[in-house]
Amino acid sequence: MGQWVAVAPAQGFGPGEHRLGEVDGVRVAVFNIEGEFLAIEDLCTHDGGTLADGSLQGVVVACPRHGARFCLRTGAALSAPAFEPTACMSVRVREGQVEVRDERW
Repeated sequence: MGQWVAVAPAQGFGPGEHRLGEVDGVRVAVFNIEGEFLAIEDLCTHDGGTLADGSLQGVVVACPRHGARFCLRTGAALSAPAFEPTACMSVRVREGQVEVRDERW
């Protein structure tokens, strides 16, 4: 299992905002959804674009390039043109830092 990696201070990371980090060489987007931190690989499985700057609707992010939608809790692709899920990461807040771990390895 991967190590926990600090992505951002929890203070000043408000609802509706996101932060980017890297965990085990994987680019990760962490979102604050009404006080709940959720992290996914910052990768649209349709064309490899970034998801971090996509629009949010609840726990769903839409890819800014072609509109594919992904669930931030499960990574599931919810609409075309993406059909494959993106990876989710575990998130915790420890000593004031939002930390992420990739549990796929």
